[in-house]
Amino acid sequence: MPFISQIQRQSDYHRFPPSVPIVIDNGASYFRIGWAGESEPRIIFRNIVQRPRHKTTGETVTIVGDHDPALLKYFDCTRSGPRSAFDADVVFQFEIMEYILDFAFDRLGADGSEIDHPVLITECPCNPVQSRSKMAELLFETYGVPSVAFGVAAAFSYKYNQKRGICDRNGLAICSGFTTSHVIPFVNGEPVYEACCRTNVGGYHVTDYLKQLLSLKYPHHMSRLSWEKVEDLKMEHCYIAQDYASEVGLFQKGTKEAEQKARCWQLPWTPAPVELPPSEEEISRKAALREKQGQRLREMAEAKRSSKINELENELNGLEFLIQQLQHVGEKDIPSFLSTTGYVSKQEIESAIVKTTQSLRKAKGEQIENEEKADTSNAEKYNLLNVDDSLLTHEQLKEKKRQLFLKTTSEGRNRARQKRIDEELQREKQNKLEEAKRLENPEAYLEQLRAKYTDLCEKIEQKKRLKTNGGNTNGNGVSGGVGRGERLSAAQKERMRLLTTAAFDRGKGEDTFGIRDEDWQLYKLMSKDNDDEDEKQDEDEAELSRISSRLRDIDPTFTPKTDVGSSVSEASRPRPLTKEDFQIILGVERFRCPEILFNPNIIGIDQAGLDEMAGVSIRRLPSKVRGAEEGMTNSILIIGGSCLYPGMSERLESGIRMIRPCGTSIRINKASDPILDAWRGAAAYAAAVQFPQQTIKKMDYYEKGEEWLRKYQFRYTH
Repeated sequence: MPFISQIQRQSDYHRFPPSVPIVIDNGASYFRIGWAGESEPRIIFRNIVQRPRHKTTGETVTIVGDHDPALLKYFDCTRSGPRSAFDADVVFQFEIMEYILDFAFDRLGADGSEIDHPVLITECPCNPVQSRSKMAELLFETYGVPSVAFGVAAAFSYKYNQKRGICDRNGLAICSGFTTSHVIPFVNGEPVYEACCRTNVGGYHVTDYLKQLLSLKYPHHMSRLSWEKVEDLKMEHCYIAQDYASEVGLFQKGTKEAEQKARCWQLPWTPAPVELPPSEEEISRKAALREKQGQRLREMAEAKRSSKINELENELNGLEFLIQQLQHVGEKDIPSFLSTTGYVSKQEIESAIVKTTQSLRKAKGEQIENEEKADTSNAEKYNLLNVDDSLLTHEQLKEKKRQLFLKTTSEGRNRARQKRIDEELQREKQNKLEEAKRLENPEAYLEQLRAKYTDLCEKIEQKKRLKTNGGNTNGNGVSGGVGRGERLSAAQKERMRLLTTAAFDRGKGEDTFGIRDEDWQLYKLMSKDNDDEDEKQDEDEAELSRISSRLRDIDPTFTPKTDVGSSVSEASRPRPLTKEDFQIILGVERFRCPEILFNPNIIGIDQAGLDEMAGVSIRRLPSKVRGAEEGMTNSILIIGGSCLYPGMSERLESGIRMIRPCGTSIRINKASDPILDAWRGAAAYAAAVQFPQQTIKKMDYYEKGEEWLRKYQFRYTH
């Protein structure tokens, strides 16, 4: 079976005799395997399996433990995520467990599938018989192991630290693992499983909770918050608060102490390039390029102009030749002759000649004739407008309508053009007057312009308030109206008065409105008032925009009000990203996430915390060992990766002291190595001479069956 891993394969497997046991610490997070009697495990890897397919060949490979992220370029990992054989610290997926054991024995150096060494493997406290029997079946029948022993990892760690003098024969082992946490009491060096207590909260839930909080806090950096990185942040920055409520209040107030406790993780960030002013060489190069492009455009325009002149000259020559031919045609034959040319009359041809001549002169850049000649040409151009309809044919009537439309449109364009010219002249005149005022007294002119800008702003704001809330405001400028009439503006109130009084102004309260035609002029009056009001507001906003533009030019300190008027509001520009935008701040999350070990209800798990579990376990002790109850709290050993948080021992001591009688001696010790002590204790136990007496032989398993495992009890004291 192909494996992909960076773990080197051991080469001294055959140097160990068959009597040397293989020790396996089968944890939900990490898998550790080595030889009995040694101080360190040979192989350590994550207890997960992933089986992706190659993107090209389609071959399935097995990735056990941590893998190189570069593999994602060659393998499709979207359909096969990391899978674990555990469910709440109990092995239930033995197909995955087989992949893990294959990889572990292969890295240890075993050549074939037959393992001729005894095996000591750890399990969780009170492991179900079904899980233990399936594990025994896998080891006996798949790998041919001669004998197997099952022990609890927390018990091996407790015994290992007991030999080192860290804990006593009677005490408590508080083990906070990857997916579960256990409290196991020990009496005379042996675990009392009847009093064991368990909670389904561990390091996995702390990491998952921290990942959720950071993802909600920084959704734009979710791709950076991988599981491995969040795990590192947890182990590096998280701590246990001695008083959770007071610690939260500290961060809510935002004191200096809270800022000192916060930690910052700076993500990779590249500052935006600074735009430097162009050099003289760059300016000259761009100028030369613009000149070259301009020359090319001028050449293209000249070629287009020459082509147009040629076309107009050819067209003019054709029209003149047509006029010459028309002179030799009789009056009766003119309609038949013109039917082949596309023209209706001789006047139309002459009008086309005049139009083409003017276009040709314009193309050549010659001066166009004066207005009188233009009026004459217009009269010739629109020659059918003064002709009575009865004298025209059907085609000529269509032509007359077209000429009328063209003349009306042309006159409208001329009027609009003249209006724009007049407005531009008036604007230039006003600018010259204002510039003269500014040069005469700049300070007074600037002050006057600012005052006018402020007055216009207030005027527009007042109109907006009146339009929205009406004219009734209290002394503070806040609208005080509560009825519909008080929410109407002055113009709206006037229109309402006209409507309500129009029907009853004839006397006797009779509704006779609408009988006379002049009654309907009322609506035109109201519409006119409304239009006048809108036009005044548009004029004020245009004037405000002009003054604002003028102030920007002459006053560098001027800042326009973006919330006054729709025409002067500027769209907010996107802010460039800075170094602070790529920082992840760990504040309250540092102690909020590990707090679930003591208050699992924070994440919706209705179970007891570690301190409460210790009291429950002591109360569950059977009556035959009730005398050792008082000495239990004098030797409390904390095991597992979650006990590495700063403040864990102090928080456990204060929590247990609250539930125990006053004056109870409480002593909490941390294991010498909370993570590897379980394997070291199991390796030391397997190296003892009495170990074979604690194993299950293959022949006994075949003879007595799985039910015999229910009575199996491992003894930790030689």
